[in-house]
Amino acid sequence: MSDGMQVDSILNQIRALRQQSPLGPLEAPAASDAVAETPKVDFGQMMKQSLDNINASQKHAGQLAAAFERGDADVSIAQVMVNMQKAQVSFKAAVEVRNKLVDAYKEVMRMSI
Repeated sequence: MSDGMQVDSILNQIRALRQQSPLGPLEAPAASDAVAETPKVDFGQMMKQSLDNINASQKHAGQLAAAFERGDADVSIAQVMVNMQKAQVSFKAAVEVRNKLVDAYKEVMRMSI
């Protein structure tokens, strides 16, 4: 079979499949349908939740450090150090996210309309 006949055969198959489509021969899904199917995510709420988690992590690390300083036998230095490092890493990540958001905002403001 020649290349021209193969291309024609494939095109005919595509046309037949398009005719059988429930959307009809030339219809495509509307852009609003695709947007409506995606779940809505509130960026502000997500950021607030992340910052609340970071704050809770820092408070917990501070409480463990205070308990260790008081001589609480249930708190080890390893627990204190690990929790303080977790709090520090999460805070640094939040600062980097903030920096990226500020950079993106500056980039958008530099764009010409």
